[in-house]
Amino acid sequence: MTDDPFVTHRSLLFTVAYEMLGSAADAEDVVQETWLRWADLDPSARSDVRDPRAYLVRITTRQALNRLRTLARRREDYVGEWLPEPLLVSPDVAEDAELAESVSFAMLTVLETLGPTERAVFVLREVFDTPYDEIAAAVGRTPAAVRQIAHRSREHVDARRPRHQVSRAEQTQVVEKFLAAVRVGDLDGLLQVLAPDVVVVADGGGIVKAALRPITGAERVATFLSVLAESFTDFSTTPMWLNGGPAARVDLAGELNTAMSLVIEDGRISRIYAIRNPHKMGRLDEETVLSR
Repeated sequence: MTDDPFVTHRSLLFTVAYEMLGSAADAEDVVQETWLRWADLDPSARSDVRDPRAYLVRITTRQALNRLRTLARRREDYVGEWLPEPLLVSPDVAEDAELAESVSFAMLTVLETLGPTERAVFVLREVFDTPYDEIAAAVGRTPAAVRQIAHRSREHVDARRPRHQVSRAEQTQVVEKFLAAVRVGDLDGLLQVLAPDVVVVADGGGIVKAALRPITGAERVATFLSVLAESFTDFSTTPMWLNGGPAARVDLAGELNTAMSLVIEDGRISRIYAIRNPHKMGRLDEETVLSR
């Protein structure tokens, strides 16, 4: 056991950074930078910190904001669609509905439409219930300005987030039907489980083949997926949980090929996020601890 505040709050700091950046690798770098700044404080300065948790979150937020602004420029040159890095998280995340939604692919892709400061304010206020004055200190704005940013960001996100939540049992059932249809190329079976306006967003990062633009509509998506069984004889699909939500992995010749995060609304799949960029799938064999 340790009483070092950084060690105590490390998973929280990673979660804050990951929700702001959508990248586990960049979040780890931010957490490391936070540690270096914490370690540089002499013992007397540390003892003067009245709220170590708030202090560490403030450092993490500032570092994540700096990195987010840099990443925003890089993502403008990204080949095809950019998707967050998927995480295999501990089972208790799925049981925490608010945390699971906050790290879901649906939420993280919505957060990508916010500016850096707006994203930081939303994450700190809506996910971690951080007081306005602490957020203000972290983002360099006044508490009054932070309140306005929080209000605008909340309205922006609410207009774009999935509205219909379904039970975990129903999600599991839908995923099983979906994968059963994919395995045999059952076009009719796919049409039954896909929402009419389903969208597939794929991320190959210019490294592997992937649709450069979203594929929309049940018929187009079902046709696209049904070809898998015809094109590949040595492929397998396995249900899993990524970022606290339903997902599946596709293996070709025994090697991970694609991770799919699935959004389920009204008993059907409304969105499929297909991560194919190999640089983003390195953490799918290890559990990541997230916390609020």
